[in-house]
Amino acid sequence: MLPRHHQPIVAIATAAGRGAVGIVRASGRDLQPLIAGVCGRALGPRHATYLPFLDAQGQAIDRGLAIHFPAPNSYTGEDVLELQAHGGPVVLQLLLARCLELGRDIGLRLAEPGEFTERAYLNDKLDLAQAEAVSDLIDASTEAAARSASRSLSGAFSSEVETLREQVVRLRMLVEATLDFPEEEIDFLRQADAQGQLDAINAQLASVLDHARQGALLREGIRVVLAGQPNVGKSSLLNALAGAELAIVTPIPGTTRDKVSQTIQIEGVPLHVIDTAGLRELGAAGDEVERIGIARSWDAIGQADAVLFLHDLTRVGEPAYDADDAAIAQRLSPLAPRVVHVFNKSDLRAAPEGDGDGDGVAISAQTGHGLDTLRHTLLRLAGWHAQPEGVYIARARHVDALQRTREHLAMAHAQLQLAQPALDLLAEELRLGHNALAEITGAFTPDDLLGEIFSRFCIGK
Repeated sequence: MLPRHHQPIVAIATAAGRGAVGIVRASGRDLQPLIAGVCGRALGPRHATYLPFLDAQGQAIDRGLAIHFPAPNSYTGEDVLELQAHGGPVVLQLLLARCLELGRDIGLRLAEPGEFTERAYLNDKLDLAQAEAVSDLIDASTEAAARSASRSLSGAFSSEVETLREQVVRLRMLVEATLDFPEEEIDFLRQADAQGQLDAINAQLASVLDHARQGALLREGIRVVLAGQPNVGKSSLLNALAGAELAIVTPIPGTTRDKVSQTIQIEGVPLHVIDTAGLRELGAAGDEVERIGIARSWDAIGQADAVLFLHDLTRVGEPAYDADDAAIAQRLSPLAPRVVHVFNKSDLRAAPEGDGDGDGVAISAQTGHGLDTLRHTLLRLAGWHAQPEGVYIARARHVDALQRTREHLAMAHAQLQLAQPALDLLAEELRLGHNALAEITGAFTPDDLLGEIFSRFCIGK
């Protein structure tokens, strides 16, 4: 039996449901049995041919376009056959079944999620960061994210990582060469300006890490939770930010019983905004449903990237209200760097002195006053500052790998500062930093990570 990555594969490559066009895609080392059986004739390389797709009795299942991409000039680097038919689910299933029938002797099987792109990576058509960008481009929720994913797919991110990797390799070669000449090692490193080389690498790494963080924000977005006492305007703020009536708004305390979520975008950055049940203490006779909602509110707050703590300006100064706000603030204190105080209903009452930009944001969810300031405050809190045109899409694992690289290079820098650096430790830190960089593009990647990455792709891609 052929190894898994050498077995020919086939799948429906278009989304489920009806459409104008549907595609069945196959990839493998030799697809001639499929071409002969389905198309009934030879196909010119990379030319679309209009013909009937034949069943086992020679009858037409459908008529459409067949395109043969001979290896290695294909997406996967293998022979690829695309059958473009009418996009009916039954038609596509019949074509898929016919391909599996014809490919039985060559071991043709159904493709697993992401397996076409995985083969493109394994056959050096894409590196791992580019392969991930394929999925990110499909999943992009904003125009900025789509453009940044396209930039990563074209190799912009990979090129910067590869430049860094080459610089680290040159420094590694220099350091490891000195291990053969211990009596001259210090002068040799100084003459070759090892310190200057490492400083240049660190400066370039800082730039790449900053861009990667911005790209991760475009991909992942920011999880924002609206918190506060009942009837402070959380649901009204959600509706105002979303521009739609998503949450029920009434003057009755406890109207919101469970989380209500909506994704919006600010400057292309997705914001996953979550409206929660009003926070208050319930006595023993309190509503059990509301109690569960409050517990879920605190759970969402703990997982948030940013918490908008809403205050009702029309009630600020009332002893009971202020006491309850103080209790909530005390419980939020461990999350202080992620908490933004939002003073709502500024159309009815001005914010108290001292509640300006430094201490909070005054808004009116009813009129929209202050919402732009609040949006930009959220972006600053998340660390967004780049323009989308200069950003490539990135993932949390990329940022983690770059951070680990920075840590190892910092240890290497510390060794170079010593009067008598331990060259074996210096070489080891550079090696670990090099390996962390190589994880990004897949030059050094554990197999279990590959399985995790490609399992999240859609089938047929």
